[in-house]
Amino acid sequence: HQGTRQTKYPIMLSSLSRAASRVAPRAAYSVSRATFATKFTPAHEYCKMDGNVATIGVTDFAAAALGDIVFVDLPEVGDEFEKGDSFGSVESVKAASDVYAPVGGTVVEINDLLSDEPGIINTAAETEGWFIKVEMADSSDADDLMDEAAYAKHCEESS
Repeated sequence: HQGTRQTKYPIMLSSLSRAASRVAPRAAYSVSRATFATKFTPAHEYCKMDGNVATIGVTDFAAAALGDIVFVDLPEVGDEFEKGDSFGSVESVKAASDVYAPVGGTVVEINDLLSDEPGIINTAAETEGWFIKVEMADSSDADDLMDEAAYAKHCEESS
């Protein structure tokens, strides 16, 4: 028996491997790049898509242009909007501005932090300063929005 050690494990691993490939083919693990994307409107709203849920807010560029934000008016969970509808407003020491939905759908969450700390938009507009999360009615609503490179160019041309 010395040097000719036989084991039952290669057969078992081979059987497991075949069974796993039948249950979960590799293609099931591929993720479309479009599933996780951030898009922008010419009016400086952003839309971070994660599957069919979009997190929406105003961009850092918009926050800087508005100045110190003192109040945010947001919709209710369950409200429905078409792409382009005004869903809320933002007030700063300089101006008040409506905020428009870059995609249509149903509001599934609002950022409650903004009612107590609207200024978070000035310091973290595209992260902690998001406004609403929307379950998109039609993900193709985002097809004509700008990607990051196109939005950066738009901002350069706007300033």
